[in-house]
Amino acid sequence: MSFNIVMVEPEIPQNTGNVARTCAVTGARLHLVGPMGFEIDDKKLKRAGLDYWHTLDITMYDSIDEFFEKNQGGNFYYASTKSLNRYCDVSFKDGDYILFGKETKGLDEQLLKNNKDKCIRIPMGHNQRSLNLSNSVAIIVYEALRQNDFFDLETEGALTKFEW
Repeated sequence: MSFNIVMVEPEIPQNTGNVARTCAVTGARLHLVGPMGFEIDDKKLKRAGLDYWHTLDITMYDSIDEFFEKNQGGNFYYASTKSLNRYCDVSFKDGDYILFGKETKGLDEQLLKNNKDKCIRIPMGHNQRSLNLSNSVAIIVYEALRQNDFFDLETEGALTKFEW
């Protein structure tokens, strides 16, 4: 069981590395849609998610058209500061796709307009531009996981020197 995190035209390798790490530790699948503002072998990208790359389920696409063509029938949500709907008011289900746009412009406004009821936002203070992209992904992924009782993720920790 997992969610699909889709980064459309990401520009900052460190953000993508952080999102990759979030996907790896939560079991989410990462979809990277080009064109990207960096090469996938960028050392900053790998440094941000270094210990997690071998556990990551990742698919890459040349364009948004290719992404939608290869994922027909999916249930898509569009994260945007321009949305009218709160992310916490959605009932996320196993296999849902959550799309995030590039850091400087977000998702294409025509795509948002065409999917008004599936657009979600994180509430923020007045006149604030946006949260960091990787933070936004983490907030929404963990809400989706919480709604689904965290699927089969570990929910209890252990001390290394003592027993609870």
